[in-house]
Amino acid sequence: MATERYNAREAESRWQKVWDEAKVFATRNEDPRPKYYVLEMFPYPSGRIHMGHVRNYAMGDVVARYKRARGFNVLHPMGWDAFGMPAENAAMQNKVHPRDWTYQNIATMRGQLKIMGLSLDWEREFATCDVEYYTQQQHLFLDFLKAGLAYRKNSKVNWDPVDMTVLANEQVIDGRGWRSGALVEQRELTQWFFKISDWSEELLSALDTLDRWPDKVRLMQKNWIGRSEGLRVRFAFSTPAPTGDTSLEIFTTRPDTLFGASFMGLSPDHPISRKLAESDPKIAAFIEECRRIGTSAEAIETAEKIGVDTGLTVVHPLDPSITLPVYIANFILMDYGTGAIFACPAHDQRDLDFARKYHLPVRPVVLPNGADPETFEIRDEAYTDDGTIYNSAFMDGMAIADAKEAVAARLEAETLDGAPQAQRQVNYRLRDWGISRQRYWGCPIPVIHCDDCGVVPVPVTDLPVQLPDDIDFEKPGNPLDRHPTWRNVACPTCGKPARRETDTMDTFVDSSWYFARFTDPRAKTPTDKAVADAWLPVDQYIGGIEHAILHLLYSRFFARAMSVTGHLSVKEPFRGLFTQGMVTHETYKAPGGGWVSPAEVRIEGDGEERKAFLIEGGDQVAIGSIEKMSKSKKNTVDPTDIIETYGADTARWFMLSDSPPERDVQWTEDGVQGAWRFMQRVWRLISEIGESVPQTARPDAFGEAATALRRATHKACQAISADIEALSFNRAVARIYELVNTLSRAAQGGDQGDDMRFAQREAAAFLVQMMAPMAPHLAEECWQALGHEGMLATQGWPEIEADLLVEATVTLPVQVNGKKRADLVVSREASKEEVEAATLQLEAVQRALDGKPARKIIVVPQRIVNVVV
Repeated sequence: MATERYNAREAESRWQKVWDEAKVFATRNEDPRPKYYVLEMFPYPSGRIHMGHVRNYAMGDVVARYKRARGFNVLHPMGWDAFGMPAENAAMQNKVHPRDWTYQNIATMRGQLKIMGLSLDWEREFATCDVEYYTQQQHLFLDFLKAGLAYRKNSKVNWDPVDMTVLANEQVIDGRGWRSGALVEQRELTQWFFKISDWSEELLSALDTLDRWPDKVRLMQKNWIGRSEGLRVRFAFSTPAPTGDTSLEIFTTRPDTLFGASFMGLSPDHPISRKLAESDPKIAAFIEECRRIGTSAEAIETAEKIGVDTGLTVVHPLDPSITLPVYIANFILMDYGTGAIFACPAHDQRDLDFARKYHLPVRPVVLPNGADPETFEIRDEAYTDDGTIYNSAFMDGMAIADAKEAVAARLEAETLDGAPQAQRQVNYRLRDWGISRQRYWGCPIPVIHCDDCGVVPVPVTDLPVQLPDDIDFEKPGNPLDRHPTWRNVACPTCGKPARRETDTMDTFVDSSWYFARFTDPRAKTPTDKAVADAWLPVDQYIGGIEHAILHLLYSRFFARAMSVTGHLSVKEPFRGLFTQGMVTHETYKAPGGGWVSPAEVRIEGDGEERKAFLIEGGDQVAIGSIEKMSKSKKNTVDPTDIIETYGADTARWFMLSDSPPERDVQWTEDGVQGAWRFMQRVWRLISEIGESVPQTARPDAFGEAATALRRATHKACQAISADIEALSFNRAVARIYELVNTLSRAAQGGDQGDDMRFAQREAAAFLVQMMAPMAPHLAEECWQALGHEGMLATQGWPEIEADLLVEATVTLPVQVNGKKRADLVVSREASKEEVEAATLQLEAVQRALDGKPARKIIVVPQRIVNVVV
């Protein structure tokens, strides 16, 4: 056996079958052991898994297997985030039903994941497009609607006039629809929303309790929620406003810069702007032009700052002698603050760009520390840092914070039209979540529109509102709108003819509560509350940084909304969060400029001599930069090919060992082959021990060599346990390499006594058990090779003997008259007298004494020795 090469393909399929038949990883909710819930963000069924999936799920599997061995009842489920536009695109391009395309992809990807040997509870599997799942999602929607957490309102959206659909901001590229290429319009449609903004402050403050989340993710969420303290200030109109308003109200976080005001700005969607457009063709044309810009803040921020003068003016609230012109500007959002601003070009870059374009005044009012007020000026860049207020009357010489307080106090005391001219206010960037999507492949929104009764919720007893199968993608737009029968229904209230809601839900809704459904995926209600409360929150959630904002924020909202509606008790769904790095690979370009995949390339040479050639034809290709694996640049590696060639354990091992899990990992053929060679080395070592080292009863005493091996083994176990707990998988792998080296040296020691045989057998068993979370198939084979019965997957974690963690010796620094001269290695149990005697025998101490007697030797036990001459 020892000379046989480890056959990964045969062993892995065999052990996967054994685990599956024994249902080793099926989780029972009634299990009395302490719970541990580990969850990786579930995948979209695009058709094939990629190396990012391998890394993500390998990490979660290490945690699941380790916690199972530590005695926890582990929940480690898998499902599919299965609704969305790609399935509709496939339906249009390939003449296939979105359902068929989705479930075929799920079957393929399930098979790929299973050959990875993941310890998943497949009995809990579901896809979000399963009728059973979205039935309960519709139930949740109805409960949210009843609780006032769901509502309808008019909202500005990106509209593709060719495809006749709403586009997400990400689907608008350079002002055009990503698929049709048509110029996108901004339209107002009646949309469904969730009231996430009601929890703005709680979602923000609760971030401080998530101490097992990455700091960068918490900061990203904090910035997205965007709490700002400021002042609402009213500027009196000096010319009549078309709406009859006597003042223009703005919100500002920088009232200290009011004396730098140069103009006022209105959003194109401000009521005054719209009213002016009714009678002014120039303003109407400008507002129409603004609708060509995407609705995202990023699109508006990066667009050229343009505007139109309304002819209106307002009075400065701190100096009635100053009047300010009112412009409509394309960079002002209606849904933040009041949709109007005062502009201080000297200290805001957008305002400065606008002022330069329209030749408006630029008056600096914040002087940088150390700058000369006579010569300081603003050129092409606004000054936004700290400084002292100047050019500002009563605020001159104040710090910014003091000036903010001073102007707030003064304007709060002033009145305009019988009310305070200003009020302090806290604003949030977070807006309510628009969930309406004009597409077929999504969860139908369970409401009915009746001409007499208005919006009528579908009774829970009538759920599900199921998607029709007979649909037509030959025409653009939402197939549900033109379905001949599906949208026609009787009103549940009055019985008259009515219409179903044809919008479906944003797919972020599907993934915002799946973690709760996994706790009891066959429940007849969205959750079995007692079961969900027992499992939640998720102890360890693992996924990509790209989901750090919206998915996590929406899930946090859902937990709170489900708590309000009686489906959960927890408010934070994920106790621990880990965001792994990406998988990268170098890129290759053919002589003609096209991208070439790694499978088409042959590498020759090393270092500066390293070159790449096409396998077919032999042409040299350019070796490019190392980038995230992507289909567009063809620098992907098929996990199935890797697993079939080297085995799943090798792929897992490389992904876990190459770099810290939070950093990117570069996939290289040399690295994978190195991992494969290590698998073979471990197999040979364990096989040889299993064959040549007899099983031996524990001896009464251990010699020095056996004790050293046992100490190395138990210390490695303690360190590897801590590494896995900290998700430092690469460090755990490094310690396994060290233990293999130690055990290999011990195994080459020739004829040995019972103490060494016991120590080797123990070390081998520990090694195999500690490798099991990372290389589970090889570990099972090695467990059998050592003569153990039963599956390793059902065994506990190795038991550490605390005495072996304590070193038998201690190294003490030795000083002579306060200056270090040597180190002394003595028994940890050595007496004071023994330490003193050993110190005086040190050559360095004898040289320092130079024949003189020591006046005093001070021994601080297990710390230091100081010789006083």
